[in-house]
Amino acid sequence: MKRLAWLGLALGLYAIALAVTAPATLVDASLERATKGSLRLAEAKGTVWSGAGRIEIRDANRRFGVAREFAWHFFPSWSLLRGTVVCEIGFDAPTQRIPLTLSLSGVDIPKTEMTLPAVALGLAVTRLAPLGLGGDLHLNIASLSIKRDRIQGSAVVQWRTASSALTRVYPLGDYEMRISGAGPSARASLRTLQGPLQLDGDGSWANGGAPQFTGTARVPAQYSEQLAPLLRLVAVARGENTYALQLRQPGGMERVMSDE
Repeated sequence: MKRLAWLGLALGLYAIALAVTAPATLVDASLERATKGSLRLAEAKGTVWSGAGRIEIRDANRRFGVAREFAWHFFPSWSLLRGTVVCEIGFDAPTQRIPLTLSLSGVDIPKTEMTLPAVALGLAVTRLAPLGLGGDLHLNIASLSIKRDRIQGSAVVQWRTASSALTRVYPLGDYEMRISGAGPSARASLRTLQGPLQLDGDGSWANGGAPQFTGTARVPAQYSEQLAPLLRLVAVARGENTYALQLRQPGGMERVMSDE
């Protein structure tokens, strides 16, 4: 029995050693499989527990994307026995690290801020890619907990100096979406801070389900001719210089087809 116990202990320690020293390239392989190539970790170095690389969001053809320097570090602790693990991730500046608490039921994100180029919208939502979106996305999370059965917390996303390669109107405006959760679903509200293209709307998202969003775009008469071709790609006219938008399925902004 003692020999079996020692053998079991040795095998356990060996398994832990393999996990700790597993190369970071395994993270890239896992991301590629899980996202079908739309998310990759290029030039990965280190181990799965502590490493760095360049996180890439790629387009539908997997040929190009937004790239950010990315680093992570897991902190081993007794919390592993409770099924949770604490880690830090960082983008670009190594001094700006975001602590996360991961568990089998979800993830907890504390107060944090980050900025992404708006082109990421087109890479994440393929129907928006032809619009050639520009500007910056600023994400401000007060605190956010995403579990299997609940979403708790709030976040604010601002799209500043929004633009599109399909129109000479620049900028289209500045926009803000507020997201809040206090139960099985999260609510979102969109408003225009400033600019000629006026956007507003509301949506919801239940964890594990598809996001739902309906909104309205309004254009001043002097910009109607310039912005109409752009808006007709993602919306349907609902009156003079007014358009309806609807997010009907994950992964794409669908047009509101008709008054059925």
